[in-house]
Amino acid sequence: MNTEARKQYMDTLRERYFKGIKKEKGEILNEYCRNTKQDRKYAIKKFNYKIKPKSKEDRKNRACFYDGNVIVVLVEIWKIFDYPCGQTPLEMQFLTGQRLEEILGVEVENLRAWKEIVCSDEIAEKLKKMKSATIDRRLNHEKEVLKLKEKYRKKSSFLLSTIPVKTSADFDRNIVGNEQVDFVESCGASASGEYVNNLSICDIFSSWWEGEAIMGKGQQRALSGLDNCRKRTPFPWREFHPDNGTNLLNFAVYAYAEKERLKFSRSRPYHKNDNCFIEQKNSTHIRQVIGYLRYDTQEELDCLNDLYRNELRLYKNFFQPVIKLKNKERTGGHIKRKYDRAKTPYRRLIESNQISAKEKEALTAIYQSLNPAELKRTIDKKLDNLYKIYQKKKGQENINLTNKLNPSLVSFSRIAQKEVLGVMIK
Repeated sequence: MNTEARKQYMDTLRERYFKGIKKEKGEILNEYCRNTKQDRKYAIKKFNYKIKPKSKEDRKNRACFYDGNVIVVLVEIWKIFDYPCGQTPLEMQFLTGQRLEEILGVEVENLRAWKEIVCSDEIAEKLKKMKSATIDRRLNHEKEVLKLKEKYRKKSSFLLSTIPVKTSADFDRNIVGNEQVDFVESCGASASGEYVNNLSICDIFSSWWEGEAIMGKGQQRALSGLDNCRKRTPFPWREFHPDNGTNLLNFAVYAYAEKERLKFSRSRPYHKNDNCFIEQKNSTHIRQVIGYLRYDTQEELDCLNDLYRNELRLYKNFFQPVIKLKNKERTGGHIKRKYDRAKTPYRRLIESNQISAKEKEALTAIYQSLNPAELKRTIDKKLDNLYKIYQKKKGQENINLTNKLNPSLVSFSRIAQKEVLGVMIK
């Protein structure tokens, strides 16, 4: 049987195939496949290929059981009970129906008695019968409306319109006293509850760094930490520049800047590179030193502050050279960067003419009294002590060798690393 004959044969069977029930269709397919030697699945596709969709007039209009009158009351009850599972776009996608189904079964008659909703007995019965999946489907449109309102809601405030936005290119990098500020969280794998936030401050010209550990994200604590770092800095501030976090972008810090006559600017939202100088310090001065573990006790907070306020700031500012970018030129598709000589923040301040002779003498006296090897040993001991406090908190008697040798999980001193390697060698 050639192709044209098979086509004519199928056309003669197609009308009977469409009108038949499932059993009759199976018999027709068996007959066609037996005579033409074609595959059954292929034959099914060929039979259904020329099915014409029904026009709108031919389709049966199915009556909607939960019509608009029911949906209006459902939405009203949903709002009364504070949008079960939340009103944020992510939260609204899940489990709304399961919670609202329980509410409808119990509270519909109570709301009618209090005249909070007005509906007929028929609508009330329909509401009580609604299942969770149906509730979710019927509320989809209202959820989309709320998402749009959330998306296009005006988010500006007095502070956002008052505090100027600056990028990293807007700062004069040759002036002492322009500070970039950021917080580094020590929350571990979970951001729930209260935990230590590490305040990190960097001077753009000299790369002078100051740090402070703060419990939680309270505005007054953040302001207190900011003031402590400012008092420890050996030169006066001109301007400080945080990101858009509410722990620093608030009226308390704004009033502090006005009182102390400091310029106050902020980064663009979701533009990390506007704070590029402090972001580098977050990596080298925070993450590479204390790691990524969760610190949430007062003992850990005191240990971190003892480290930041004393040895770490002295070691980083007086003995850690920094290479700064002088300029960059684009040639075609290539960027050529030029860097100056590596200098410590202390050396940059001493060589500049922007701080007084008295301030230079004080810095020089501190420098001459410091032993970098002793500072490094003290930092290592304090980091060991910090990890012991963490272990004690977790109830771990033995040192976890896997974590000790994985710098992505936690940073350890050379003393701890030698101890672990010695145990493994033995």
